[in-house]
Amino acid sequence: MSQMHEIDSGARAANDAAGPYHARIEAALQYLARRWRQQPELAEAAAAARMSEFHFQRVFTRWVGVSPKKFLGYLTLDSARAALERGESVLDAAYGAGLSGPSRLHDLFVTQEAVTPGEYKRRGEGLAVTWGFAPSPFGECVILWTPRGVCGLGFVGGKAREAAFADLAERWPAARYVKDAETARRLAADAFQPADRRRKLGLMLLGSPFQIKVWEALLRVPEGTLVSYDALAAAVGKPGAARAVGSAVAANPISFLIPCHRAIRKTGVISDYHWGRARKLALIGWEQAHAERREGRAA
Repeated sequence: MSQMHEIDSGARAANDAAGPYHARIEAALQYLARRWRQQPELAEAAAAARMSEFHFQRVFTRWVGVSPKKFLGYLTLDSARAALERGESVLDAAYGAGLSGPSRLHDLFVTQEAVTPGEYKRRGEGLAVTWGFAPSPFGECVILWTPRGVCGLGFVGGKAREAAFADLAERWPAARYVKDAETARRLAADAFQPADRRRKLGLMLLGSPFQIKVWEALLRVPEGTLVSYDALAAAVGKPGAARAVGSAVAANPISFLIPCHRAIRKTGVISDYHWGRARKLALIGWEQAHAERREGRAA
């Protein structure tokens, strides 16, 4: 798969090329997500973003939807437990009724198509996958797509860019990969919007039948809510199979759009995440902020 070596390791970071705030907001989100137990002061968070307190307060509130102090509130155990209760009751209602009522908002911006068992076995043979790096509020990301929809989305984080791409691309070693930086940035700009402002995106689900069933269940969990692995297991007809469900969640190749970050332990404890625990906390807090802002509850 020679196309995997097309990465220009000497290119400028996409966050910096996109403007002055992507990297700074990422730094602030990561700092607050790592230090929320210490409840850092505004000056500490502003220093992490390399901004004055006044400017940081304004920019953070515009990008995240709430003030830094309010955002910290979303990262507490009590907040996680409340979001968990909301998410599990919604998921139960959706599956109990046999329809996706609570995910109607999500239905407006995402369609999904699973690969066939034959396509899954061929590991991407005959499949053309386009890809590229792009900025996001949560750090530089790598995004992969086909004519049928987005099939991979992950974060670079502390990894080398080559490793971040390989993490997704090596799942489909027989595919043909073509780089397109401009389209990647446009897709990422569409993807990383609050749910009510996101343009419609298609997803191509590349996984086993069980994994796809779990990912489809995750798509029913509304923005701003959380769900336990046990509840997901029950929703897909496998009560008691929380560990297997957890493995399927961890194998999700389309972060954020298939919201594996919304799955947590039933105790409310937020465990590890493929792209970093601090990033998972930042994603959860950001979504809760925008969900409450949309509903007129944020202060």
